[in-house]
Amino acid sequence: MNHFLHTNRPTPKPWPTRKPSHRSPLFFLALLFFLLFLLSYYFLAPRSLSPFSPLKTQFPQCASFQAATPGEKFLWYAPHSGFSNQLSEFKNAILMAGILNRTLIVPPVLDHHEVALGSCPKFRVLSPTEIRVAVWDHVVELLRSGRYVSMADIVDISSLVSSSVVRTIDLRAFASLWCGVKDFVCFNEAHKQSSLLDSLKQCGSLLSGLRGNVDKCIYAVDVDCRTTVWTYQHDVHGMLDSFQPDEQLKKKKKISYVRKRRDVYKTLGPGSEAESATLVAFGSLFTSPYKGSELYVDIHEAPRDQRIQSLIEKIEFLPFVPEILSAGKTFVDKNIEAPFLCAQLRLLDGQFKNHWKATFLSLRQKVESLRQSPLPIHIFVMTDLPEGNWTGSYLGELAGDSRNFKLHFLREEDELVTETAKKVMAAGHGLRSGFVPKSRGIGGSKEGCHSRIVPDLLLYIEEAVCSCAPLGFVGTAGSTIAQSVELMRKCGRCTMHAV
Repeated sequence: MNHFLHTNRPTPKPWPTRKPSHRSPLFFLALLFFLLFLLSYYFLAPRSLSPFSPLKTQFPQCASFQAATPGEKFLWYAPHSGFSNQLSEFKNAILMAGILNRTLIVPPVLDHHEVALGSCPKFRVLSPTEIRVAVWDHVVELLRSGRYVSMADIVDISSLVSSSVVRTIDLRAFASLWCGVKDFVCFNEAHKQSSLLDSLKQCGSLLSGLRGNVDKCIYAVDVDCRTTVWTYQHDVHGMLDSFQPDEQLKKKKKISYVRKRRDVYKTLGPGSEAESATLVAFGSLFTSPYKGSELYVDIHEAPRDQRIQSLIEKIEFLPFVPEILSAGKTFVDKNIEAPFLCAQLRLLDGQFKNHWKATFLSLRQKVESLRQSPLPIHIFVMTDLPEGNWTGSYLGELAGDSRNFKLHFLREEDELVTETAKKVMAAGHGLRSGFVPKSRGIGGSKEGCHSRIVPDLLLYIEEAVCSCAPLGFVGTAGSTIAQSVELMRKCGRCTMHAV
């Protein structure tokens, strides 16, 4: 009897047997590494490089800043070296901001030679990113130590701002929005430093270009004087500059730089990659004539752009703020009280320490030419040589002849200098000029911040005194300070009244 499961069907043939599959262990290892790479890229890669997160998640500073300043675009740069070089760069930054129609972020005055660029003629300079990082670190130190003084606290830019020739914002005001730092008023108080410094450190890495360019947020200019000379409306965009590294330097330093002239408007203006960025960050903007060209910025006229041509003329000379000019004139009227000669003797810094003989010779010749003037001859001396070291020099000779000469000089601790510093800080020109986000507490009273250090204004007051010298001026050859005084005298800035 058949069982109901029994079908009487023939027994099927078994499936053909397969050889067992043996994959190489290298295959699984490669797959594992690939998965680990994807995970690490997503979680650890800089957000500027990650394609998985939108701008708002990557850089909240950008999104919040753009919301607070809709449509505004800004320009930052990295000043360096001494005050005169920093002022020269400041003028170039004003010019660049005007050409690119961006709001200029006004930096502080950096400590003398705290940040050094290097040598453009020798093609040995810090990269734009390196110098931005160095400047930002020093800015944070100035804030931390209570020594922050804006360039606009020293140099009067009120006429530029009031006439809307250029738009400006103090770096502290900018940072309050960009970095989320709400109060710089007593920044140097210890209990407030930790969180603020952390915020500024994170912010600085972005502003300095350490994370590269960020679409519609920041464009970090990565060219410098080794490869570029900025021009405007000269129809030479892309052409080779006349100054190039010679063959000997190329072989010795193993370099292959090629310097080209680039129109800043065509390179960074409308239609460029930089146009959509909220912030354009330059490195150094220092320039100087060299071998028939300019080291970095060659923009001296704009015949086809009257607005920029007017700006070029306005920034040729930027005076000190009224408080400093007034202090210089007060010293002349109350301390010297006679026609005088000004001698600016730079003897200890850099190349100048090797040129004492030539520097003193120029002064001696000028003094001898004044021998027919009523005696004693009054001389105001501004020098980096301490008075105790004058013995044996021409300065010591003049100081020892009190019958024929009367020397005048200022010291950092003099009451006129310290009181002027207090007036300058109370005026707060830097924070009051340009755009100020009042809701952030930037412009608040500084009373109670007892650890705030009064700035050293000696150099600026000395220059103001020298601008008033009716018997003439003898400056150190090659000194940018001497050039600054000559420009002040040319523009007649001794006509300021006391404030």
